[in-house]
Amino acid sequence: MMALAAARIREQHPLLSQLDCVAGDGDHGTTMLRIMDRLEAAFQSDTGADLRTSFCSAGWNVMGSDGGASSSLLGAFFLGIGEATQAGVLSWDCDGFAAALQSGLQAVQVQTKARPGDKTMMDALTPAVETFAAKAEAGKGMFEALKAAAEAAKAGAAATETLIARYGRARLLGERTKGHQDPGAASVALIFEGFATAPSEIKGGTEYARH
Repeated sequence: MMALAAARIREQHPLLSQLDCVAGDGDHGTTMLRIMDRLEAAFQSDTGADLRTSFCSAGWNVMGSDGGASSSLLGAFFLGIGEATQAGVLSWDCDGFAAALQSGLQAVQVQTKARPGDKTMMDALTPAVETFAAKAEAGKGMFEALKAAAEAAKAGAAATETLIARYGRARLLGERTKGHQDPGAASVALIFEGFATAPSEIKGGTEYARH
């Protein structure tokens, strides 16, 4: 999942920087490249580690990537997932992963007052996590829940084109931010898109989808 999320960011990082040119420094794409390098490295170095160790390591790695608000908030997300997971746990079922994602979202909500509708990454992250949780509660498998979460994140990111920015430097441009997709939300949508492709890439995908 992490490798495929990183791959999607690497493929689309020029677009992310282009989106950031509207109200930022135009460097969001390169920032996300650093974040994904650190995220992926945490899982490569912790091969065989439990989920708590891997995600906590990933969270701290991302926070240390010098990526401003993006690294702080995404780092909090992955760290929140890790800290909510008991030591020694090596795998999640769909319900377990839903709970972990919700804890990650709550950790982000502690760090920012931004919520859906404010034209930030929360417009993609919140619906993705909530949709995954709803699918898990309905008894769906991991594959279906991830796919639905990715679709919700993509829709949330696309919807930011109609919004006026209320946080960060972009808020200073007011109405001029309408008509442009938020780069942070676009990044989150790409991450979940990568997550959703993981089951089809894993040998024995039917078993993975069931869990």
